[in-house]
Amino acid sequence: MGLTDKVNKDIAAAMKAKDAGRLSALRMAKAAIMNKGVEKGRDLEDAEVVQVITGLVKQRRDSIEQFSKAGRSDLVDRETAEIAVLTEFLPPAATPEEVDTAVAAAIAETGATSAKDVGKVMKAVMPKLAGKNADGRTINEAVRRKLGA
Repeated sequence: MGLTDKVNKDIAAAMKAKDAGRLSALRMAKAAIMNKGVEKGRDLEDAEVVQVITGLVKQRRDSIEQFSKAGRSDLVDRETAEIAVLTEFLPPAATPEEVDTAVAAAIAETGATSAKDVGKVMKAVMPKLAGKNADGRTINEAVRRKLGA
């Protein structure tokens, strides 16, 4: 069963369970998936669905940051709940050890020595962590730490 089908099945289950918070997050995900599919002119493959959901999670994290600064804990809680629902559809997160190993291998591969090489290293690291749920910000911080930037 594809991820799109799983989202649809979970929407039906949330409706039966009368779980409004989960239903809202799932409908938002389905809408984003459908919009991307219309944009591409075809049904999305699972890898593309993962990209869409990853983008939604990133948006929620950015919103949480803004709501926290504004002191809106009610909105922070809602966004956090949506992230919990969305992450069920993502592959397992890359562990810090996996990120460090991939960063070290990319630095050796690219011959990076300074902070000016962060972009080169990032470009080499991302394919190594493909298939894992790896946050770009976390990877960037690891690269900067290893390069002493």
